[in-house]
Amino acid sequence: MSEPPIQVKVHQSVGTISIHRDEKRNALTRAMIFDLIQAFRDLHGEKKVRAVILTGGGSAFCSGLCLEEMHQIIQEDDNLERWHQDTSTLAELLQLMLQFPKPIIAAVNGPAMGFGAGLVLASDLAIAGKEATFGFPEPKRGLISGLCAPILHFRIGGRHAARLLLTGETITAERAVEIGAYDEIVPTTRLWAHGNELTKLIGQSAPQAIQQTKRHLNETIGEHLQMLISVGAAESATSRTTEAAKEGLAAFVEKREPEWP
Repeated sequence: MSEPPIQVKVHQSVGTISIHRDEKRNALTRAMIFDLIQAFRDLHGEKKVRAVILTGGGSAFCSGLCLEEMHQIIQEDDNLERWHQDTSTLAELLQLMLQFPKPIIAAVNGPAMGFGAGLVLASDLAIAGKEATFGFPEPKRGLISGLCAPILHFRIGGRHAARLLLTGETITAERAVEIGAYDEIVPTTRLWAHGNELTKLIGQSAPQAIQQTKRHLNETIGEHLQMLISVGAAESATSRTTEAAKEGLAAFVEKREPEWP
């Protein structure tokens, strides 16, 4: 029997959620999004877990949403309500992570692209291997990063966010640290171990104090950020109904350059 694409393990006081779809660079299907939501809910209820490490299997952290699946759905149905349901689920995951009472550490072992980069931004801390690139290529597929844009702005500021979102460029781990998308670079082979060391530092503090601190950090602009994520979900849903999205996704699947309408 094959391993599930979203795996959850508990080691002492650390919960680990890992993404395993190596052949697709850990691109997230709709089913995997629901599994991630459930994984965080399960660890929320695990009393002995003081912090969570989120990482990827294989050579990638997460390359974003599964564009092949999105392309297939567009061919079958371009109903806006369907896309609103999907993007609302994505918004639910990001908001769940921001409101999660325990610290989340993203251990970025490879490329974090699109919504995969959004998972990094929704985490409280982000440690990265040297191969951990970062970017939002959605416009190159006729889509927008509406869900992730508010958190990107929250974490790194408007000027850096504008460059990443408008150019669709992929930046190195070093550059990601410079602008605040990642906190530090550590050897890839030590990512989980270093994440565990950080959880031990966190574990020296009172759990209630840590929960209150995280709530205070995110609630400073929390309601406004959640509203922006909801608005971004609606914008993302709309972008998936456009001719540009159809062409961009078709070009991706057919491995060619898009011809924009």
